[in-house]
Amino acid sequence: MPNLFVATGIFHPEPGGPATYLHEILPALQSRGWDVRLQTYGTGETDSYPYPVLRVPRQTYPLRLLNYARAARASLKWADVVYTHTIDLPLIGKSAPRVIKIVGDQAWERCIRKGWVSPAEDIDTFQHKSYNGLVAQQKRSRSNQVQRMDSVIVPSDYLKQMVQGWGIPPERIHVVYNALPAMQDDRLSQVEARQLHGLGYGPLLLAAGRLEPWKGIQHIIAALKHVPDVQLLIAGDGPMREQWQAMAQPLGARVQFLGRLRRSVLYEYMAAADYFMLYSGYEGLPHSVLESLRVGTPVIASQKGGNVEVVQHGVNGLLVPYVDVKALTATIETAFVTGQRAALAQNAHIDPARFSFDNMVSQTDAILKQFA
Repeated sequence: MPNLFVATGIFHPEPGGPATYLHEILPALQSRGWDVRLQTYGTGETDSYPYPVLRVPRQTYPLRLLNYARAARASLKWADVVYTHTIDLPLIGKSAPRVIKIVGDQAWERCIRKGWVSPAEDIDTFQHKSYNGLVAQQKRSRSNQVQRMDSVIVPSDYLKQMVQGWGIPPERIHVVYNALPAMQDDRLSQVEARQLHGLGYGPLLLAAGRLEPWKGIQHIIAALKHVPDVQLLIAGDGPMREQWQAMAQPLGARVQFLGRLRRSVLYEYMAAADYFMLYSGYEGLPHSVLESLRVGTPVIASQKGGNVEVVQHGVNGLLVPYVDVKALTATIETAFVTGQRAALAQNAHIDPARFSFDNMVSQTDAILKQFA
């Protein structure tokens, strides 16, 4: 039985695609013969999983790095393969072959959070633009770390092209689409979901995710100022929440911030909504869009990144140029034309040929076992 050490910076029950992905795929990899250990930052339960989970508290820098490195020593020696999901993890010393899953550009995200580049700086522009100082250092460090990996998994063709730009040979990059495990067919109807949460029967949009600058919630709020009677629910938390709440105040009860929700509750709100909104400036392969389609709710998404590999315009949703508030406003108006939602909802499901959970597990298992 080969040993798989999973090193990450985020894990269940924290929100986000990477945490959800690991929580869902690791039991499936165990069933394929892997002995799994996981290490992450954070606090919480460690004994409610079918594999050992070690959580390292998020202390001040550099103490958290030192503690993470110390905690990982034994697992690095034990592992036949290291599967990592975060760059900048202090996995020090010689170890087994390393495979990394890249779901975005952490250098770009960090530079925006630190204020080193403008929040309006497009991720695609960031890839090719020349910078000095700390920004150049972040880009160089990210590329160097990924270049040292034995193999790279990405969830979209879009990300494969991006990672190639970091100096990674294409033969070392493998596209494995994200997918979701089978769901019991006891989902709520839209009427039942709205009754459960005391929602009315007017036009309803739902956005969800970590409230970061690139998620584009501010543009949805701006568009709603020109589209009367449409309500927006926002699930999630993050650094932009207070600013976006202030921006939404003139719209009153038409915009409501729900905070972080349990996944099962989020699915209920997805079922209640007319459309799931993902008007972000960047997505690798959006887990939330797959979740929305799985419950039968069509999507309005930006025409950016991996969104276009999931959302088919006019089939299971609507794609909108980014950033274009006028186009977004017009799309929301079109979305509520009589018959439009019903037509899109008929095709609001996951393409089983591209987004099969079994295929995702089999492809990931095969890549990892090349190095076991």
